[in-house]
Amino acid sequence: MSQKDLVNSLKAVIIGVGLCGLVIYFYFLPVWGKAILQYAPEYAHCYFPWMLFLWITAVPCYLVLLCGWKISVEIGKDNSFSAINARLLKYIAGLAAFDSVLLFVGSGVFYVLDMSHGAMMVLCIVVVFAGVTVTVAAASLSHLVYKAAELEKESELTI
Repeated sequence: MSQKDLVNSLKAVIIGVGLCGLVIYFYFLPVWGKAILQYAPEYAHCYFPWMLFLWITAVPCYLVLLCGWKISVEIGKDNSFSAINARLLKYIAGLAAFDSVLLFVGSGVFYVLDMSHGAMMVLCIVVVFAGVTVTVAAASLSHLVYKAAELEKESELTI
């Protein structure tokens, strides 16, 4: 696979994930929320606060996609191992950690306020675990890319 094909594939995946996210956040979550209300109408007052909360949790996800786009642009410039990409990966790790903490704390607050069901807490914990996994992977990649950029810079100085 050529570098241009790789960059185009990365950008296509980023666009695809962004579109899937829009469908999930603005179609499936509202539909699922309304379906839950049919089985548990006592939570009707919780629908809009939960929807607003879930939409807020989407913001860091889309910032991560923006960082991924910038990384793919750098790869297209043949600048794969650079301090810029290391910094963007570190930013991705921070956003994933922030989103995980936000979801965990927010779902806990909703549970304490009796605006959530225990099963929702379990689902949120699974999503938080996925976010922590992304955090660790992005932080590790950031470190490796930074080390590779340093090695590349040193090798350029060597004759």
